[in-house]
Amino acid sequence: MTGYLDRLADLLREQHGLPPEHVAATVADLAAHLAQAGGADPETAFGPVDAFARRLAPSGAAVPADEHLETWRFLADTYADEDLLNRFGDEGWEVERVDPLGRFVSHRDPERPRRWEYRRELVTGAGGRLGERLAAAGWEPCGSWVVYAWFKREKAAGAGPEPAQSEAPPVPRRATFPGRRRGYVLMGGALVLVAAAVVAASTGTGFGVGLAVGLPAGALVPPVTAWAVRGRRR
Repeated sequence: MTGYLDRLADLLREQHGLPPEHVAATVADLAAHLAQAGGADPETAFGPVDAFARRLAPSGAAVPADEHLETWRFLADTYADEDLLNRFGDEGWEVERVDPLGRFVSHRDPERPRRWEYRRELVTGAGGRLGERLAAAGWEPCGSWVVYAWFKREKAAGAGPEPAQSEAPPVPRRATFPGRRRGYVLMGGALVLVAAAVVAASTGTGFGVGLAVGLPAGALVPPVTAWAVRGRRR
């Protein structure tokens, strides 16, 4: 593991120009991820080190080797990501990409922060046409994860000229932002009802009672989940 991560750090610094502190944080996060996976082999988990380095710092998307730039990675689920991205975009954070761990990798110039706005889209077979349509309105891709893609544009491009903040707020201390758990709570409640019905039927309370309660409760799970997800999507 150590040899792989050391080689990765060298590639990120020397070939891709990432700042040392950025590289150190990335390697530390990857080491923690491998440890949580029970000491998984890094090449099995991430692939060949040269290719993985290119994925972490693709051409034209690497953090500029500018020591005064601030860098920050954070994780947010789809119940909260757009609101948070736009909040942090107002503070000057520009997302470069979504890394292999699903985190938003961002940077800003604390002396001359620029304001950004973001949107998330569900990627389908027409993803290319979607990108072209958004590009016409000034949006550019800044990362993707599974079935989602995120786009950014400088705030002035969509909202008219606005002065940038003269003093950037401090870097947030948090790195993980779970969203509202409405859907999970309701789905959990439905599953509890299903479990209660099964227990009632198996303990002699009555198979008919179990079906009467369990079937409607189980039927609620898919629509409840869809309602919870749809409530946070465009």
